[in-house]
Amino acid sequence: MKLSRPMSLFLVAFGVWSWVIWPTFMTIISKDPRSFSDGPTPFFTVHLVLVIVSLVLGTVIGVLGVRGFLATRRR
Repeated sequence: MKLSRPMSLFLVAFGVWSWVIWPTFMTIISKDPRSFSDGPTPFFTVHLVLVIVSLVLGTVIGVLGVRGFLATRRR
């Protein structure tokens, strides 16, 4: 499969966006009073899982974008 240069850059931007947004979101969630009550609450745990999955997917998508961009430079 060949990615165009604009699509590759879009995927890289998506990966960067994920790493900007989700850690910020987790910081806000961790300060929420519903997050801890004698340990992490289900509210915190669900959001933590959401952040971890989103960062993993953002990383994979960003790497695909970088690989696609580098492939367009070699042609």
